[in-house]
This record gives sequence, structure tokens and C-alpha cells, in this order.
Amino acid sequence: MDGPKKDYKGMLPIGSVVRIEDVEQYIVICGRIVCPADEERLYDYVGFPYPEGMGREDLLFFDREAIADLLFIGFQDELELRYRSEILDKLGELAVEDGEIVLVGGEE
Repeated sequence: MDGPKKDYKGMLPIGSVVRIEDVEQYIVICGRIVCPADEERLYDYVGFPYPEGMGREDLLFFDREAIADLLFIGFQDELELRYRSEILDKLGELAVEDGEIVLVGGEE
């Protein structure tokens, strides 16, 4: 593994709207900890352009370091807060193996 260990604490909720460096349109986050079908790389987020919405060719995969501005924080209820505290905040190091996201050093 190259680089520092990834930390998934403090991830933005689904529906958050951000401005990405070098991208003209705002982006609505629609997924977290994702791997595009044709890559063996993990990204923090996937989103689609605002206000157009999601189309097949419009998905943008990016890491949190690319976020220049946070414009809107998505919906947060008890389920989201519990998911973040019980799952995302406790995730260890992840990798992509044969198109699947796996915990590095984890048990099957």
C-alpha cells in the first residue's frame, strides 16, 4: 500500500453538495467508499452534477481532498449518525481486490 492509511471518520452524508477543484458544476454526493467498475482504485465519494441530475456518463469519482467548498450537508437522521459512528468511523484500511472492496488484513 502506498501513502498514509485512509481514515473514514467525518465523511459527508449522501445528498451533500460540494464544489470540486477544477470542476465547474456543483456535485451532489450519491455514494461513499466506491470503486468504479473499470478500475482497481477506491474513492471516498461518487457524485453527479447539480442541477442536471444523474445520467450514465455523469458520475464523478473523487476523494475528500478534492473538495474545495461544502455548499450543503445532506440528510442526517438517527440511521445516518449510527452508520457513521458504528461503521464508517471504525473502518480499517480498505483495498480493491478482483473488483471487490475488502478490509486489508481482515477476516473473511
